[in-house]
Amino acid sequence: MTYIMVMNEILQAIAEPTRLRIVELLRDGELTVGDIVERLSLNQPQVSKHLRVLQEIGIVTMIPDGNRRICKLRPEPLQQLNAWVGTFRRIWDERLDRLDDYLQEIQEGSDE
Repeated sequence: MTYIMVMNEILQAIAEPTRLRIVELLRDGELTVGDIVERLSLNQPQVSKHLRVLQEIGIVTMIPDGNRRICKLRPEPLQQLNAWVGTFRRIWDERLDRLDDYLQEIQEGSDE
């Protein structure tokens, strides 16, 4: 699978509000499916469906623990996403630096 396809899958998955909320919940640590159901006030089949999508693209891993499943984030896909976003961050930083320089020039010109 190409890098672009991976980024596309990750972005599509977390673009869905419930899945994004699940990722945000798991950012703070492992939770059981039941914990996620309770915190999101959704039914278990809905949460399981969203977790399955996140698991299929590798963002979440689920570890069986008796009759419970413990969910946790896998950092690798999110690190890839962060690296990809970082390429745009550099572009914006450069543009903002140029804007800052331009505004300084204008300010210095108006002081004369």
